[in-house]
Amino acid sequence: MNDEHNASAHGVRVFAGPRWDPFMMDAPAALKTIATGTLAFTDPGSIYLDGKSVLSLVVEVDLALLEKTELIGVVAETLTRGKFNVRIERVGRPEVKNMMLGPKQHDQVNRDLEIRDIYNSEDAFNLGESYPGAYRARLNANLAYWDGIDGKVDWATNANGDHPLTDLMMADYLVVDLTKPYQETGSFLEIELAAMRGQEHESCGGRALNDDVMDTIFTQLINAGYGPVIRDGVDAATRPATRTFPYLAEPNPDPPSAPAHHH
Repeated sequence: MNDEHNASAHGVRVFAGPRWDPFMMDAPAALKTIATGTLAFTDPGSIYLDGKSVLSLVVEVDLALLEKTELIGVVAETLTRGKFNVRIERVGRPEVKNMMLGPKQHDQVNRDLEIRDIYNSEDAFNLGESYPGAYRARLNANLAYWDGIDGKVDWATNANGDHPLTDLMMADYLVVDLTKPYQETGSFLEIELAAMRGQEHESCGGRALNDDVMDTIFTQLINAGYGPVIRDGVDAATRPATRTFPYLAEPNPDPPSAPAHHH
């Protein structure tokens, strides 16, 4: 705990303790965009709950342990404590829950279903057989809604009404190419989008701590990368991650308290 200088053992190095939350997003502006169907981002925007400290677990693995593996899938999960653990977040597709699974009004199939808790209970690598149809209906509806925000359709649905990004969003894990060099920006979803186009990917994939991934997501949702970058007005954490272990910045000695918000 809290040991930034601990040595590596058996090819693994671990840090646990509070750190500055690196996530950057103007969440209220995103929710306003969903509610109104019009871009509500400002420049500059503001990072929701900026400066909060989060209990963090950092694991560094020596590639030699993976024996020439080229592609790996990675999931990180947040669970509640106690005898009965509830998974409240799983990272691969940030904000898929709140922005793409949460809104109910566009879904003609399961309009009254709160789907996020069910989705969070899944194994990201192996969705159960009961609910993927419900996730798919919700994603197809909400992804089509996002696509229409700029007044034009950039993602054509197939004969079944499936949105091209639905499968990509349901694969709620990161894909990393261990043979490619680390890059700080532009690698998020690059492997997945290249695979959709039937092209070779060019980056390491994954998700770097300082990459402004929400701009990537907003841009893909709204104009499929054919138009300008859709910015939420927030481009970097107030205390960016570093290139040295444990990467996350020192915790805030005086973190803000959380305002009341839903789910």
